[in-house]
Amino acid sequence: MNILLFDQSELQDNQLILNDRRAEHIRKILRAGCGDQLKAGQINGPIGRATIQEIDKKRIILQVELNGPLRPRPVTSLILALPRPIMLKRILSQATTLGVSNIYLINSRRVEKSFFHASLLEENNMLPHLLHGLEQAGDTWLPEVSIHQRFKPFIEDLLPEISENSPARLVAHPEATSFLPELIKIPLQQKVLLAIGPEGGWIDYEIDKFKEQGFQPFTLGPRILRVDTAVISLLAQLDLLRNSGLKAE
Repeated sequence: MNILLFDQSELQDNQLILNDRRAEHIRKILRAGCGDQLKAGQINGPIGRATIQEIDKKRIILQVELNGPLRPRPVTSLILALPRPIMLKRILSQATTLGVSNIYLINSRRVEKSFFHASLLEENNMLPHLLHGLEQAGDTWLPEVSIHQRFKPFIEDLLPEISENSPARLVAHPEATSFLPELIKIPLQQKVLLAIGPEGGWIDYEIDKFKEQGFQPFTLGPRILRVDTAVISLLAQLDLLRNSGLKAE
């Protein structure tokens, strides 16, 4: 846990009282005591410091001071053909760590219909995995996750509005001939909407529908990757393309 995250509703008179897994982590992993300071942040809000005022086996009381700036929201959004639940858990956490503003979980011909009935898709069940990713990254911006069970209505009705402010629209496709750096001007300065398909990839009809919305297909190369590996690889590549050519301060 590289940042102590809390919801605005938990803060009373700049005081935070913890008796959950966060308190357990502070006691057993961080081994912090009275007077120690922790990096803290309000979910979707600013970052600051939290000073431990009281600590015992039942609770921890911290005084919070949010004097840091509000970091910019990530500028990459992820469209993802819904993977199997055990893989989705990893993707939610890892994508959040790398930084995405939205995750759109959509249907596809090669998506098992039973995946949409998984208990993980309930908001309260996805939240811990998103928070774990934020705690690892030390950030406060929680991705917005939405679920879309019908492919065609999502592509034709919702995607035009979603992609309106994302000039860079990219869809991963094993049969494409272009690589990611060939489609993007370096350093990358635009908002990106990235679509990643299911195991086995998008079918031709789905690729054609993405193309109609201005998406450019690209390949990851000859190796066949699992979806969770592809998500990490591509988000990391986009970060590299954003930073390429920029001088370190």
